[in-house]
Amino acid sequence: MPRGDAPVVTAGHSGAAHSFRVTKALMLVTDIGFLLYFSITGLGLVPPELAFADHANPIMVSWNWSFLWIDVIASATGLASLLLLRRRSPNGLPLMLVSLVLTSASGLMAIAFWTLRGDFSPIWWAPNLYLLLFPLPAVARLVGGGETARR
Repeated sequence: MPRGDAPVVTAGHSGAAHSFRVTKALMLVTDIGFLLYFSITGLGLVPPELAFADHANPIMVSWNWSFLWIDVIASATGLASLLLLRRRSPNGLPLMLVSLVLTSASGLMAIAFWTLRGDFSPIWWAPNLYLLLFPLPAVARLVGGGETARR
């Protein structure tokens, strides 16, 4: 019988820690990036030439800050999941799923907004497409239930 805090690995899988290695590395960079972005933005350190379109418009500023909570929650759940996975807690993977879904939703919301505005800027599309797409393979694996089985 496995220990209560160790995931039970299903046949044919090398284990959650190994199989999500790339996802966990991308999550760490992304989650720290979310926190850095809002810190840099809050301090007014984004150069105007790198800022989003109409960055001085109060409505656009509010739109940008409307992402704070989804991004901070994605970051907090992501960093917590990485810590839990490191400790072999069975709660790590479900929390990873929450973080990845929030991250992807954040990217989707931004891409949808820029699409509706007809505004294409590679400086803003590239990171938001990354946020939208990088979580999807891991989300599919986590939702599919192939990585670990619960007792």
